[in-house]
Amino acid sequence: MSLVIYNTLNGEKERFEPLVPNRVTMYVCGPTVYNLAHIGNARPAVVFDTLFRLLQTHFDEVVYARNITDIDDKIITACAETGRDMAEFTEEFTLKYRQDMGALGVLTPSLEPQATHHIAEMISLTETLIEKGHAYESEGHVLFAVQSMEDYGKLSHRSLDDMLAGARVEVADYKRYPGDFVLWKPSSDEEPGWDSPWGRGRPGWHLECSAMTHAHLGETIDIHGGGRDLIFPHHENEIAQSQCAHGTDYVRYWMHNAYLDIDGEKMSKSLGNFRMVRDLLGQFPGEVLRFALLSAHYRSPLNFSAELLAQARSSLDSLYTALREVADVEVDDEIVLADEAFYAALNDDLNTPLAIAELHALAKALNKAEPAEQPHLKARLLAGADLLGLLTSEPEAWFQQAASENAISAEQIEAAIAERQQAKADKDFARADELRDYLASQGVVLEDSREGTTWRRS
Repeated sequence: MSLVIYNTLNGEKERFEPLVPNRVTMYVCGPTVYNLAHIGNARPAVVFDTLFRLLQTHFDEVVYARNITDIDDKIITACAETGRDMAEFTEEFTLKYRQDMGALGVLTPSLEPQATHHIAEMISLTETLIEKGHAYESEGHVLFAVQSMEDYGKLSHRSLDDMLAGARVEVADYKRYPGDFVLWKPSSDEEPGWDSPWGRGRPGWHLECSAMTHAHLGETIDIHGGGRDLIFPHHENEIAQSQCAHGTDYVRYWMHNAYLDIDGEKMSKSLGNFRMVRDLLGQFPGEVLRFALLSAHYRSPLNFSAELLAQARSSLDSLYTALREVADVEVDDEIVLADEAFYAALNDDLNTPLAIAELHALAKALNKAEPAEQPHLKARLLAGADLLGLLTSEPEAWFQQAASENAISAEQIEAAIAERQQAKADKDFARADELRDYLASQGVVLEDSREGTTWRRS
């Protein structure tokens, strides 16, 4: 079964074939570590983690790089305002980003290059662009001359005039053309900087990703991913730098996830509706957040809301319920992914909503299955979930985990159930009902059967 992905560069779905047989190179723009990650930052991390998992079922080697931008004007401003050392500051938020993404089931990438570790490569790339007539020095800055590239704008499918009209560009006397972008900028004595042929300074944002990509993955890579907001100017400028420096195609397949809204509105500082992943993890299991992010196709806008999270939790509950009923059943290891509908869905441009629907179909079949059918159905359900990074908990642990730090603990729930059982044995049914109602008020649902009482959080 072939993998088909939508290539932003050509505006259509294409069959994916790596440049080097059986080896895939993929680069995805990671965080600028000046603050905690918000849920919008988490969408590309989860989307391309899912693609990473899928690619590994097709190819022997998948080299996935997700960078860390640890030098940026926002970082400099934050450090100046707080009096923090930049290296310590960025290390703290890099660690917190990794922790938050890990809680969402995001696998560790093959590589995680940091911008400040690649200054020499950035300077070398800039020198090459100057030598080839695509960049120029002006007042301590080095700028890329966009008019020197015939097909500049090919990713966003816009002309220079259209791009200039629709973007906020810095108007500066040192630019020959308003759309030229900075490769290297001067640093003041108070700002971090590195020695270069153009004086002490620091790299421009766009330069960083090109240099790190070439350093670790080569001059031409298979897949480059990120959010739609990066198409212009960031990814457009990456293409310009890399193509003009090396004379080769930079990326063969471009993939971009759509925007995420909060309760129907664009997430923005002015609206004060940023939702930090770390805060959300205090209210919901990471798997609920991951499920919610995968519930819409990655190229479709996603409205992140309380209703979406409730639906995600309910859907996961139903899947875990099916697994809980066959907790003692050993799985059948003979799964042929190519025969599975969820696999076909993921291979069709990462259609996660359809893949999730197929998981529910498998869970429904498992609920009705005869004992002889259960091992294979359970294995199929778990195989599909694994590709999506879901159903990673034991069913009982899932239903018993705390929904928030303030939730009633598992020990308290078990004690209340034991007291209720004793009340029923003593025929104190009023007390037994009172305990059930109390647990219900704490979001705990009891399920009585001949084998005893089980519980889950609602």
